[in-house]
Amino acid sequence: MEIEEKKKKPEKTIQHHVLIYLICAFLFAAIFAIDLLIPLGVAAGVPYVSVVLVSLWIPKKEFTLKVALVSSILTIFGLLYSPMGGELWKVLFNRGLALFAIWSTAILTLQRKTIEEERFQAVQETKVLRGLLPICASCKKIRDDQGYWNQIEIYIEKHSDAYFSHGICRECQDKLYGHHDWYKKKDET
Repeated sequence: MEIEEKKKKPEKTIQHHVLIYLICAFLFAAIFAIDLLIPLGVAAGVPYVSVVLVSLWIPKKEFTLKVALVSSILTIFGLLYSPMGGELWKVLFNRGLALFAIWSTAILTLQRKTIEEERFQAVQETKVLRGLLPICASCKKIRDDQGYWNQIEIYIEKHSDAYFSHGICRECQDKLYGHHDWYKKKDET
């Protein structure tokens, strides 16, 4: 049963990726066709932002960058092959705005995606102890679910990703060694 589920997941992922690739290809073709029909002066390259956003459904960041690059190239081709119209400075300004929108969207969403991935990874790596931990008031051992008493260090290491390094605080040093001459001499120096 478990093996079958593992086989289904990659198949679903591949189907999902193929679907996203097809959607991106369709959007490229549709937007470019519309761009070729609309006279210059209209910011027809801006809809390519939608293709960049769709590309984010693919986990690989390189795909989004490639989509932004193809969108930019099609925006420039649209400038060269669309019917004439509008003033030249407005045409160039609108195409510049379209390129700015495409790359701003790509860069900002990829940064956001990176932050979310790092946050997700940090949450996955974090093990948190929750609930009530029965602890001995004298020796500080913790009782586990089976009723056994464990040293606090062992219990925490078993149930979290924390590890211990031992030392001894000043108060305990004084209590344990304060009556020894060698300890008193150490304090005098």
